[in-house]
Amino acid sequence: MATTTTTEETSSSKAGPSGPCQSCVVHPIVLLSVVDHYNRVAKDTKKRVVGMLLGSVSKGVVDITNCYAVPFEEDERDLNIWYLDHSFHEQMFGMFKKVNASEKLVGWYSTGPKIKPGDLQIDQLVRRYTPNPVMVIVDVQPKDLGIPTEAYHAVEEIREGQQQQWTFKHVPSEIGAMESEEVGVEHLLRDVRDTTISTLANRVTQKLGALKGLAARLSEVDGYLQNVLSGRLPVSHQIIYQLQDIFNLLPNLNIDDLVKAFAVKTNDMMLAIYLSSVIRAIVALHNLVDNRLVNQAKERAADDKAADDKKEDKDKDGKDKDGNKENKEATAKK
Repeated sequence: MATTTTTEETSSSKAGPSGPCQSCVVHPIVLLSVVDHYNRVAKDTKKRVVGMLLGSVSKGVVDITNCYAVPFEEDERDLNIWYLDHSFHEQMFGMFKKVNASEKLVGWYSTGPKIKPGDLQIDQLVRRYTPNPVMVIVDVQPKDLGIPTEAYHAVEEIREGQQQQWTFKHVPSEIGAMESEEVGVEHLLRDVRDTTISTLANRVTQKLGALKGLAARLSEVDGYLQNVLSGRLPVSHQIIYQLQDIFNLLPNLNIDDLVKAFAVKTNDMMLAIYLSSVIRAIVALHNLVDNRLVNQAKERAADDKAADDKKEDKDKDGKDKDGNKENKEATAKK
């Protein structure tokens, strides 16, 4: 259930995708803004947050460069009942337009994490401001490695014996950034540390994530080249040029100086690993000897205590016998 406030739709606010989008590129600032919105409004709850996406469209590719939050509420018992303050959206869009007129309204986002029953109604509301809006679902608590975004756009379907109806169609999405954004994100990630995990564990986790990402990219490149070679995909000269640039940046590993330097570096690292293993074994052996000495001392103390107790019992028995003997002699004299 949307708000009943009526507003005039300006032509500037309607500027957006003129046709159905083919793919989406989400910039890091959008992900950071969505996560911040979620942490401020719906953290540790089952609620979701909704906002508007700004950017540009070129050749069917929606480039999402900015976003802003919009007040949103929905009934937990009936998800078809919801409220979105589009008056607030109009005010925010007007202010954003004054700052950067090149950014147009291209769609809206939700923290889902899945499509909800009222999303088609929300999409119809956003469609009043821009044709063919894209909906991006951002998973703010991802459990698996990968892209935390899913993009959709609404299309009309006509089925036999039924009226035409709207449904969401999946759109490929990716994370993209300009060079300045990449530098900023890298510096931010350096400061994000989990105090419960050691620095070494963090570094190993980062290296593992980087290697998994590299393996996924290489597998994607290999699949594309195999499809081109078999004729299933046409040759894209732009992609081939970019791959050639990548190979041109690779170092020449056949240079003797580089091979020698690599071998020296490897030997130094292996020496450090060997010394660490030897030191670890010596420390373990030292702890074993210390433990053995401590146990022997405890056993010796226990044996000495048992001997002392036995001696005390024997002395006590002797004293009792002497006392009984004296009592008998005294009785006999009487």
